[in-house]
Amino acid sequence: MAKPKPESKLVSYGIYTKWDAKSKALPELQRFTLEVPLELDVEFGMVVNIRKARGKQIHCCIAHPDIPGEDGKVMPPFKDTLYVRSNNWDFFLGDTIWAPIDTKRGAWTLSIELDDKVIAKKTFQVG
Repeated sequence: MAKPKPESKLVSYGIYTKWDAKSKALPELQRFTLEVPLELDVEFGMVVNIRKARGKQIHCCIAHPDIPGEDGKVMPPFKDTLYVRSNNWDFFLGDTIWAPIDTKRGAWTLSIELDDKVIAKKTFQVG
């Protein structure tokens, strides 16, 4: 019997309430948008629903503008690998604007891959 093929759907994207990493609850969508104001602590990103993929890996990437790190060098894109937690899983990938805010202006591209296929990708313009 063939394994069911994973399914995914972009549920929402834009500006959200503050995300609490310790909570199981996802942040709430405040506004659909790809334009993010350059303001401290603005949370933005996307929610994707992944079905029939429990235990599979997803690869996430947040490619931000050339933000200097504490050492003055440009920070590389943020990348992470996670396991799909259930057969009907809502996942939030997002970021926030932190101080100093003037270095955060520009295009931020968020993407999620499953089985070597991009299942969600959005580019947000900050500023």
